[in-house]
Amino acid sequence: MKEYLECGKIANTHGVRGGLIIESWCDSPEVLAALKTVYTEKSGLYSQVNVIKSSVYKGRVLAEIEGVDSLEKAAALKNTVLFAKRDDLPLAEGNFFVQDLIGLTVYEIDTDKVYGKLSDVISGAASDIYEVENERGKFLIPVVSEFVKEIDLERGIFIKAIEGMFE
Repeated sequence: MKEYLECGKIANTHGVRGGLIIESWCDSPEVLAALKTVYTEKSGLYSQVNVIKSSVYKGRVLAEIEGVDSLEKAAALKNTVLFAKRDDLPLAEGNFFVQDLIGLTVYEIDTDKVYGKLSDVISGAASDIYEVENERGKFLIPVVSEFVKEIDLERGIFIKAIEGMFE
């Protein structure tokens, strides 16, 4: 499992003193705003970035980071992906980081039939949606207890499919 997980992306600048608008990829922007340290990545090496101040604004995070004190410095960071250490992110019992789920094999719980691999997790209005990919294409599964029966990071994702789900 990765030590550093993607947690957001610098979307734009804010003001003329180096403020940043960050798109949160966490469960909520509040989770990202609570981090005091984030990281950038270049060629597989992670560099620590200290957050001076942050708050949630219109579903995004407004932040000031150490060393960025001008509009020009902030603009140079636009589209930079930010990472957090796994241990710095809260995770409730029974929940998983999306990055740990991607690539897991999806099985029928009763027969162990393989449906494919999890290729994406889409945030839906009522629940998340798993995108499962196999040789025939991509299929969507709502992440609700009626369909998703078990998740095991070592063995895979076990579902109860209904007729037509993979057609």
